Amino acid sequence: MTTPAYTEAAMSYTINATTSAPALSADWSAAAWSTAETAVLNNLRPESSDHRPRVAVRLLHDDQAIYGIYQVQDRYVRVVQEGYQVPVCTDSCVEFFFKPPVGVGYFNLEMNAGGAYLFSYVRNPRRTEDGFVDFTRVASEHGSMIKLRSTMPKRVEPEITTPVTWCIQFTLPFAALEPYCGALDEHIGGGATWTGNFFKCGDHTSHPHWLTWAPIPLLNFHQPAVFAPIILA
Repeated sequence: MTTPAYTEAAMSYTINATTSAPALSADWSAAAWSTAETAVLNNLRPESSDHRPRVAVRLLHDDQAIYGIYQVQDRYVRVVQEGYQVPVCTDSCVEFFFKPPVGVGYFNLEMNAGGAYLFSYVRNPRRTEDGFVDFTRVASEHGSMIKLRSTMPKRVEPEITTPVTWCIQFTLPFAALEPYCGALDEHIGGGATWTGNFFKCGDHTSHPHWLTWAPIPLLNFHQPAVFAPIILA
């Protein structure tokens, strides 16, 4: 795999348009991604251990979906959660939070290295014992529209303690979002500005860490007020 240049990320990201959906191969070096911008997660929360993975993400879109791929140069990789709507943040995990310009809430897509994922629509992110004051877990009929492929096995236990590079790719159809936020037809392409952030974590690994693209003022990924611009070209 090629290694991305790890420079400071500008605090906006443009999702370039594509005329051909990338094959679901989890191949960071595939030609389909050559037109995508690379965002790098350079902001490590001070609560983290001394493990600092190198993480980069690329996104593209057409009129049907957002396509994304993460590359993670990692260590201390652990994956025990399997299935849908499971707490994948406890594993070696990457996340994409984003807010379309319609609807009151934002989406959080969280994916562990094995391809298990959690997907919610959050309208009020103040935490409660059950999650948040106002949120909806995306129903399986819509969550199943998301397609994922990882280069790692579905389960990694015991933890891999040596350096390893893994990738995970996803296809996120707009049709999976619209039942929650409303119609997106006028907000796909044309320079429409969404907002969001990219994350990497591993809460229950031997070396917990919390890494972000746009900086956050405290250890809480659910801070839509500090999401950065994400522009659909």
